[in-house]
Amino acid sequence: MNFMKKLTPEQKHVLINKGTEPPGTGKLLYNKEKGIYQCAQCGTDLFFSDTKFDAGCGWPSFFDAKNVELHEDKSLGMVRTEVVCKKCGGHLGHLFDDGPKPTGQRYCINSVALEFKKK
Repeated sequence: MNFMKKLTPEQKHVLINKGTEPPGTGKLLYNKEKGIYQCAQCGTDLFFSDTKFDAGCGWPSFFDAKNVELHEDKSLGMVRTEVVCKKCGGHLGHLFDDGPKPTGQRYCINSVALEFKKK
């Protein structure tokens, strides 16, 4: 796959091995700049800054997404909805139904799985 970028060990842990970064540690958690959040593995546009909100959960949260796929995740003894990049399949985080209007959704995303492109 020639579109893949070189990943750090932390990015591999999340994007490839479906890990989770510790809450409150992500470099993009408090980012309030205008722009686009892209997949750190392949550069695909995933989230717009105007859909980001502070959910108080310790990870960047968005109420809408593009270029993602949703998969059932039965790990850890519970059923959740996994969010992956539609282009490369990299694990991004999980989707929950406790977000704000207009969608009511909260895409809880690992900061290390994202790169930010300022407008």
